[in-house]
Amino acid sequence: MEITAPTEITPAHYRKVLGRLPTGVVAITGVNDEDDQLGLIVGTFQSLSLDPPLVMFCVDKSSSTWPKLRNLQNFTANILSEGQVEVCRALSRKGPKKFENLPYATGPLGTPRLEGASAWIDCAVTAEVAVGDHYMVIGAISAMEEGTGDALLFKGGAFGQYLGHPAPVTATAKEK
Repeated sequence: MEITAPTEITPAHYRKVLGRLPTGVVAITGVNDEDDQLGLIVGTFQSLSLDPPLVMFCVDKSSSTWPKLRNLQNFTANILSEGQVEVCRALSRKGPKKFENLPYATGPLGTPRLEGASAWIDCAVTAEVAVGDHYMVIGAISAMEEGTGDALLFKGGAFGQYLGHPAPVTATAKEK
């Protein structure tokens, strides 16, 4: 393999290289005091700690929805399923009425749990750190539940799904 000279790390180059790594698609949802449903999409959601149970995600500092959700101090992370591309698109829009025609139930925190999600994780915001052009948010899990379907993935500018490979066949002691 030939090693090439380093290239300038432009936003386009950064997206191209990091776009090779699939990420899960997660809707962060909440409801304000006026009973308005709030939501945004993140692609950096992950487990952080088992004891105590914590998760983390990152959100762009330019988000107009995150400041409203931050003030609530509670959110539900809805791990979208492979059939929820349109839900992702709806919650990615700017402006009000993101939840128009989106079926959901109210979870234990009073936050929207989107119907058809692979899982729901109810959290309280415990920390937020400004990092570059994003905020890294840490949430303490108060409840979680499995839904149905496999998680929706995003890679290289396109949505997809996980297709597992069968485990390799290994010889047993008797076969040797």
